[in-house]
Amino acid sequence: MTRTRQHDPHTHQHEPTPEGTEDVLAEVGPRLRRIRKERGATLAGLSEATGISVSTLSRLESGNRKPSLELLLPIARAHQVPLDELVGAPPVGDPRVRAKPIVRNGRTMVPLTRQPGGLQAYKVVIPQLAEVPEQRTHEGYEWLYVLSGKLRLLLADHDVVLGTGEAAEFDCRLPHWFGPAGDGGVEFLSLFGPQGERMHVRAKPSAKK
Repeated sequence: MTRTRQHDPHTHQHEPTPEGTEDVLAEVGPRLRRIRKERGATLAGLSEATGISVSTLSRLESGNRKPSLELLLPIARAHQVPLDELVGAPPVGDPRVRAKPIVRNGRTMVPLTRQPGGLQAYKVVIPQLAEVPEQRTHEGYEWLYVLSGKLRLLLADHDVVLGTGEAAEFDCRLPHWFGPAGDGGVEFLSLFGPQGERMHVRAKPSAKK
């Protein structure tokens, strides 16, 4: 039987936010241009592959357009590179990182957004855990994108396993839990909207064996 419990308001909101975010964002444009040229792609070709206009891609590369997950995700897919390669997110524990990792119950969360309120983004690293899945409910909407490893998502009566490069979104009012699937840990991006903001990417449930 599914057990639910009230959401800890400190799980997603009022977390410490990183400094130096503007410096990280300023490096995204030159990195996008470098990766595109390394692959011999044109702006027109990338536009056709991603559905993003040439003018928007040009402004992203020049730094005149602020990068967002909605823009970076299709670009990463088109180039077949992990999303964090476009962002250039430094590894957890690097002493040069100004974003303070948050460690809870063996889970490490690195805040990727600076301003409080609204959509909050985190890079989450969970080692192999021997915890019993316990579904919980709370207000909001969550979007997950797996960077490495396999992520198991229990959502109401659904049991879904997401692999590298797969994404899922769900209403947090449904009972849910997520953690590593099988042996080894998992690393993923979490985008949480406390007021129900959402992205439009869905993952297909894996067939049960």
